[in-house]
Amino acid sequence: MAACVRCQRVAWLRYLPGLRNAFTQSQHLYGKTEDETDAQEGKKGASQHQEASLQGGSRLYYKPSSYHHSVWMSAASWSQTVNDEDEQCLYTLAPPLWRQSNRYSVSCLRHLSSSENTPLDLTFEPEMPSVSPYSRKPMPTDVRVDTRGFLKCRPEYASMTLDLNQRPPPLEWEDALAVLQKVAVLKGSMKPSDVSQFLVELSRLHPNKMSLVKNNQRFVMLLRYSVVNLRLFTDLQLLELLQSFVWLDMPPAHPLLGLYETELSRRANQMTLHQLLLAADLWRCIKRPVPQFLQHLYDKIHPDLGFMGIPELVHLLYIVGECRQFPEGFIHPVQQLLMRHLQQLYPEEVGSVCLGLFKSHTSLSQSAVTCIVDKAHSSVKEMSDFAMVNVLKLLRFSFLFHRAWMQAMTHEVPLRAPRMGVKGLMHVALTCSSLHYRNDKILLAVAKRVPSLVSHCRSKDSCKLLWAFGTFGFLPVQNPSFYPSLTEALRQKKAEFEQYPHHLLTGLLGLAFASQFPEDLIALALSPGFVNFALKSTKVDLKTDLLTLDGTVALELPHWTGPRLSRELREEVAELLWKLAQSDVCRKPEVQEAESILQHLLGGEEFVHKRMILPHTRSIDLEVHIDSTGQPIPVNPAYHTTALIPENSSPKFTSNQGSGKINEGVAITEKLLSQLMNSKRTTEPLTPSPMPTFLHRANPGEGALFDNGLNLTSDLIKALTKPSSPGSAPPDANGRVKLAIQVSLRNHQCCNSQQLIGIHAMKRRQLKLAGYKVVEISHSEWFPMLGRSRTEKLEYMHCKVYDSQ
Repeated sequence: MAACVRCQRVAWLRYLPGLRNAFTQSQHLYGKTEDETDAQEGKKGASQHQEASLQGGSRLYYKPSSYHHSVWMSAASWSQTVNDEDEQCLYTLAPPLWRQSNRYSVSCLRHLSSSENTPLDLTFEPEMPSVSPYSRKPMPTDVRVDTRGFLKCRPEYASMTLDLNQRPPPLEWEDALAVLQKVAVLKGSMKPSDVSQFLVELSRLHPNKMSLVKNNQRFVMLLRYSVVNLRLFTDLQLLELLQSFVWLDMPPAHPLLGLYETELSRRANQMTLHQLLLAADLWRCIKRPVPQFLQHLYDKIHPDLGFMGIPELVHLLYIVGECRQFPEGFIHPVQQLLMRHLQQLYPEEVGSVCLGLFKSHTSLSQSAVTCIVDKAHSSVKEMSDFAMVNVLKLLRFSFLFHRAWMQAMTHEVPLRAPRMGVKGLMHVALTCSSLHYRNDKILLAVAKRVPSLVSHCRSKDSCKLLWAFGTFGFLPVQNPSFYPSLTEALRQKKAEFEQYPHHLLTGLLGLAFASQFPEDLIALALSPGFVNFALKSTKVDLKTDLLTLDGTVALELPHWTGPRLSRELREEVAELLWKLAQSDVCRKPEVQEAESILQHLLGGEEFVHKRMILPHTRSIDLEVHIDSTGQPIPVNPAYHTTALIPENSSPKFTSNQGSGKINEGVAITEKLLSQLMNSKRTTEPLTPSPMPTFLHRANPGEGALFDNGLNLTSDLIKALTKPSSPGSAPPDANGRVKLAIQVSLRNHQCCNSQQLIGIHAMKRRQLKLAGYKVVEISHSEWFPMLGRSRTEKLEYMHCKVYDSQ
């Protein structure tokens, strides 16, 4: 081993003069490589190293990092969040690079950019950043999915994309050494075609041997000469070099790539459409964001967008999606072009289009989205699992419920779930929850598959699955291993919450919806350190989620002794939520009308208090208190005493001058009519009306009559207007019953069902814990009544408040 290293050391000494000559030539072409300070430091370091070499002779330098870490971080590790559909695209900048203690540290590793006049580090041995112990653990491979399956649909894609499944013919290691030897011999005399050819050949090396090449300083020299000749390459050579960087597994943040983006941007106007799309695809394969180049691409193709063919359109939407930003002014022409070619798209192309629109947050018209999903539905059997999930993503983003497609999912998901990966299953469940579409066949199929895949779950997957199933109130007994397995997965992913705090809150709220409370994780989420960190998050405002979790703990974990939010923070968020409610929900006609009818029914504004009884549940209530005799109690703090209504005022609030009795009448039933008329029940039942006739109280001193002429005496009126006691509501110590009257909205319930979703179901549970009887003014009942008479609304509200059942 030592002999081999010694021989290599002697061999490297032969290349020193040539490298210095080449570096001198590049200085004449492009100026100094460093500023005066760097040059002096470099010369001093080089002289010291040379002196050390002469004194010590051939010396073996031990560098453990060369054996324990790859000198290039893999593209996957450099762009861990790039493939995250719902997260913003984030790329880590290149870390500081080590200066190696060898004779190339000045002449080769520090190079002055010819285009930006800045120093570049072209070495490939980055200093490993400090990371948490968990992030170093490799994530087990999930079910493999071909995310670029649409490329197999048409041969035209071959000219504008790179097939990552077909590597070039492999190059033997001996041949790679021969190429590096040519680099050392030719040095600065290399032509642009030589540089291009050498890099393309080296990129064919087997991935297992790639690190050996990238450790070699002759390879670093080759990269430097590619920068020197950057403007001399032909368009084809430039694209070949970019493709070689894909196979070489070039780190996305490598500074060399910035120069290539600048050069490609400069040439965009002279390149063909297919060349531009190919370059964009290669950048995607490298996983590097190139906004400058893409803007030139969009500017070039915008004038001719309407004449684009199907492959070009599908691939453009793929690129746009991967870059997470739709070009300004493209939506209308792209929608027209898409509708024109829609029926000619293959199933995988439809899936790719849906994914591109979803990732780029592009909102097409509802009719256009419906047409796309109609097309997908017609060929759902031929779609891959990946394409099917992409259609679901578009529906989720568009908030569009497509009945035929969702019904098809009740058959497809149970069949496909056993072979699907956790990411796909997560998006299936998340789409169902977003659209409020509960189907037990889908939920049970996903719940059965997920526990076997928890080792593949990112924190995002686990938390969003918990949220989706909690939204539907999925019971633990339906699959006993579902919640425990995902909860344990959260414990294993604690380190990820340092980067994504919102995921932890999402998962814990989903568990709370289903009455699951892992106290160790809740203690983490409410700890002062985590709260302070979460409040500083720039991605999502987490104050509301923190308040919801804190309020839930207060009501459902009475024994809790762990951390809580500060009173100041709770009051701040509650005030913010109330202001939002006042500008939104409180102004909805169905809420305002319900409040008005209740005030009319109970005798005035002081008997109805519109507020957030439980602010952490983020919705309002109409609070009413009833005493032990069935009479309303003033509850609105804005009205401390019962105000007298002037005689000339509107009869909207008919007062009984402080008597406290309900004075709006009583519903007449068949039994009551028989008693009033003192008649025997006939064999033929009375014909019921849709809503019972409502008895109004007459003015004092007037003899009000039923239609049959029966006089309403004062005693009879008193008996009729005495309300029944609200049933099934536990009174407090003073015999008072507290009612929380809720006007439910359409989006509070599951699709085509009366089942409340997520936070609204949890709110009902917690209101009962807080001592309230919940009275629901159902949207399906109340909304149609908004167009009916006031009498019918009063009757309906009377039955709701004084229902004895």
